[in-house]
Amino acid sequence: MNTIDLNSDMGELPQLLADGTQDKIMAHISSINISCGAHAGDDATIAATLAAAKSQSLAVGAHPGYPDRANFGRTTMPLDNAALSDSIFTQLRHLADLAGAAGIELTHIKPHGALYHEVSRGHDVADAFFDALSRFSRDLVFVGFAGSAGLQAAAARGFHTAAEAFIDRAYEPDGTLRARTLPGALLPTPGLALAQALDIVQHRHVKTTTGTIIPLSARTLCIHSDTPGSAALAASVAAGLRAAGICILPFGPH
Repeated sequence: MNTIDLNSDMGELPQLLADGTQDKIMAHISSINISCGAHAGDDATIAATLAAAKSQSLAVGAHPGYPDRANFGRTTMPLDNAALSDSIFTQLRHLADLAGAAGIELTHIKPHGALYHEVSRGHDVADAFFDALSRFSRDLVFVGFAGSAGLQAAAARGFHTAAEAFIDRAYEPDGTLRARTLPGALLPTPGLALAQALDIVQHRHVKTTTGTIIPLSARTLCIHSDTPGSAALAASVAAGLRAAGICILPFGPH
């Protein structure tokens, strides 16, 4: 039987906690990436998200981002390596303290937004990120963009890695995600998201915005909790994967 992890980024928006969206998504996924409070989220939202994840027996990871709440961490900040590394380390310690109070041990780490894409490119930002992670723990699995230089950099430093693909976002022919500022960046229906998930899991490829097919192999698939209709999308994708004989399980440290 094929297996795949489904993950979602949470603990960022109190309204998604209040309206039940987070809980509905959690019923269909296997791991969760929780904001460390820098780009979004507050301690009350993070703590409630941790408690809900524990009740659902989800694998819990850290989701640090640029300390830029005004732009939701989706804009690159001109921080030097030392400042960026210190920010990430501080974020990790903060979430670890909240997780520890809830009786949860973190299993993985996935950068957020602009930081995710900068780390994926490698170079200085990736160096700062992995320096912070080395200071915090070498046991966390690094979740990064499938096929990226960031994944290669993590592996070269001896970290366990998990390649990630996205099932609610469109891919460009060069393998990047379509920019959110462009039309068609989000897949509009659960059916299209499921079709993309099945292509990735069963065939290790994805159809791009131009209709071309490119190779894509991943151990975890992301569903963004702030995507419109995310709860229905998660339910549809999980049901469709299981109907195809695919088991939804957290990825391990390998």
